[in-house]
Amino acid sequence: MTAVLLARGLAKSFGAVVAAADLDLELRANEIHAVIGPNGAGKTTLLGLLAGELRPDAGRIVLAGRDITPLPVHARAALGLGRTFQVSSVLPSFTVLENVAIAVQARAGSSFRFLRAAETDESLNGPARSSLDKVGLGALADRPASTLAHGERRLLELAMALVQRPRVLLLDEPLAGVAPAEAEQLLALLESLRSEMGILLVEHDMDAVFRLADRVTVLVHGRVIASGAPAEVRRDPAVRSAYLGEDDEGAFDDRTDQLRVTGRASFRR
Repeated sequence: MTAVLLARGLAKSFGAVVAAADLDLELRANEIHAVIGPNGAGKTTLLGLLAGELRPDAGRIVLAGRDITPLPVHARAALGLGRTFQVSSVLPSFTVLENVAIAVQARAGSSFRFLRAAETDESLNGPARSSLDKVGLGALADRPASTLAHGERRLLELAMALVQRPRVLLLDEPLAGVAPAEAEQLLALLESLRSEMGILLVEHDMDAVFRLADRVTVLVHGRVIASGAPAEVRRDPAVRSAYLGEDDEGAFDDRTDQLRVTGRASFRR
């Protein structure tokens, strides 16, 4: 399967803290690749490097065959790199529709000239409504974003990313703080997106990871300690040790089984 996003030899330090060390990663087309790891593993740093928010000290990043290492965030987005964040990026004083319409403007490279209201500009309104329908928020288009439940905000953020037609989508804890019913809706949506793009998922909910991921990469102290099919990674002694401080296979299985029952994550970044 063709790799749509490659990272080779990425390194990033903040003073004496090593956040990425000779890190290699590959995301294939039409794949969901989960990145997991204990607190301080470097997961958010990795997403920042891939998105262009951080510059690597060494290494390179390739998107669809093009070296994007020196490119800024907006240039990577224009080439098809989408991103959501752990902290909400929704504008609460705007309507749901207006939030997505701003993302349409950003994709077109135009300024935020929102004097041209979305409801009167079909070039913004049409794509925005289509994206909202895709994530199940079409009926809430005219509501202020401030009135949305947390899970609905996560769906809105996804609509804002999808309207930019990414070939790669970087997701930072999309299920964080989401209620079980809303999480199920979001998981079904992510499963449906696999056929359209490659998805790199940072997530603490092990139930979601084992349900969604085609491959899993485990980071510890900025280094990859395991990468492969979820079942292989789950059996890896180094992964068990990283999460539990022991090599007890039964204990690890009990922990992941418990996460499946609760549907929530307990592993912290």
